[in-house]
Amino acid sequence: MRKRTMEELNRLSVTDFKSTDKFPLTLVLDNVRSLHNVGAAFRTADAFAIEKIWLCGITGRPPQREITKTALGSTESVAWEYAATTVAAVQLLKAAGYLLVAVEQTNQSQDLTGFQPIANQPYALIMGNEVFGVDDEVLALCDAAVEIPQFGTKHSLNVSVAAGVVLWDFISKMLAARR
Repeated sequence: MRKRTMEELNRLSVTDFKSTDKFPLTLVLDNVRSLHNVGAAFRTADAFAIEKIWLCGITGRPPQREITKTALGSTESVAWEYAATTVAAVQLLKAAGYLLVAVEQTNQSQDLTGFQPIANQPYALIMGNEVFGVDDEVLALCDAAVEIPQFGTKHSLNVSVAAGVVLWDFISKMLAARR
């Protein structure tokens, strides 16, 4: 066994990535404080070829050293937009036909393993603030909420880790539906 070379990995250029088909997923960062979480979300969004990231409220925006250091260039490949409030962003997404899914522990959240995305339906996945989670006003606009099953003593994951888990789950299910 050996590691594959960069040539063998056949990575897309930024230009090619921008023109390639994306999964119908948008990530919404609701007042995420950590610039490292923002950068990691960009890197994950690039890895999974999602449509866009919405940076809302106090969420940091590129270019900032802590974001670009973690993002490793993905702030150049992933489309992003800023909204002063998360409510404004999700209202635009809802009007555009996206189903809004909060990644949050609520009295109505569904276990992520049991959630089945609808084929060809665009989704906006809303990730909340590191301390307060998804804002209540935003939750009221969501079509669904999913939570990641956890089995230890903690009941939360880092925002960027949770984004990676949820994006992978959605994309795995979307790919399986294509077969």
